[in-house]
Amino acid sequence: MRKRERLERALADEAVDRVPAALWRHFPGDDQRYTDLARSIIDYQYDYNWDFVRAMPSRSFLVSDYGVSDAWRGDARGISEISKRTVRRSLDWTELRPLAPDRGALAQQVECLRMVGKALQSDDTPLVQTIYSPLAQAAQLAGRQKLLRDLRLRPDRLRSGLTQLTESTMRFIAALAKLDSVAGIFLVTEFASHDIMSEAEYASIALPHIRNILAGLPGHWWLNIVQVAGASPMLGLIDELPIQALNWDIQAAGTALEAARNTYSSAICGGLSDDDLLLGTPSLLRSAIQQAFRQCKSRRLIIGGSGCGLITTPLSNIRAVRSAVESPA
Repeated sequence: MRKRERLERALADEAVDRVPAALWRHFPGDDQRYTDLARSIIDYQYDYNWDFVRAMPSRSFLVSDYGVSDAWRGDARGISEISKRTVRRSLDWTELRPLAPDRGALAQQVECLRMVGKALQSDDTPLVQTIYSPLAQAAQLAGRQKLLRDLRLRPDRLRSGLTQLTESTMRFIAALAKLDSVAGIFLVTEFASHDIMSEAEYASIALPHIRNILAGLPGHWWLNIVQVAGASPMLGLIDELPIQALNWDIQAAGTALEAARNTYSSAICGGLSDDDLLLGTPSLLRSAIQQAFRQCKSRRLIIGGSGCGLITTPLSNIRAVRSAVESPA
């Protein structure tokens, strides 16, 4: 099967020639220049031939043109540390305006995806763009503590800012929609976890903006995945959204794949934690993948990681994941 057919059949709970798989990671340093980032994404795909490619620019790319500054300080996830934030007062939320996708960091990321798509068009590899939710973007602008304080003390001002960030994100997505190679988005929620806030809070302050983004996606995009971070992810709340697959840390959440498959309507993208990939051995990873196959009956499943990936993951473990889906027994 070609990659698109394999993924579409897996999402539709139909039989496949093998379970699709994909791992992803940041490329710190390279993500400061769109040409270098494109080359790194392309080389990574050439090395492992995943069933889809997740493009992961610098974590703050959606808000850097607001004046956010960051630098990579050696974080194993490849995430840069923010050194300058631009929301210091609650009134600053009301002064945000949507960014133009034809200039600055957003335009560079569009061009990055254009380059990646052109390089991968020969085997029709689906390409998905990482998008951080408006609430996650707001945390990058203000810092997590200030965000949560304004959420509870100045919610109207925060909502004003989230509306602008949502519009900015939708304009960027509209620019991506002009690229034939893009198949969807990989939406990272970050705050949809019970250890951070209640479902009522998240449903009130964050979910409407995520719904607006998903409602505005191009009709021809067929691979839209939501990553629910945190120790206690709000999977039920997110599963109600019009998406194709859910991604979360199964180990942290304590949710077995079989139970999740029987509870949620979305397909499962995951099964392996970043710790599995970092600290495990090839044989242990193969065993974990075989267990995932059994629990999901090899249906409605995409084998993948559960976070942003660790740049220190042993290459032998990455190779083991790729070979395990080809020869699962």
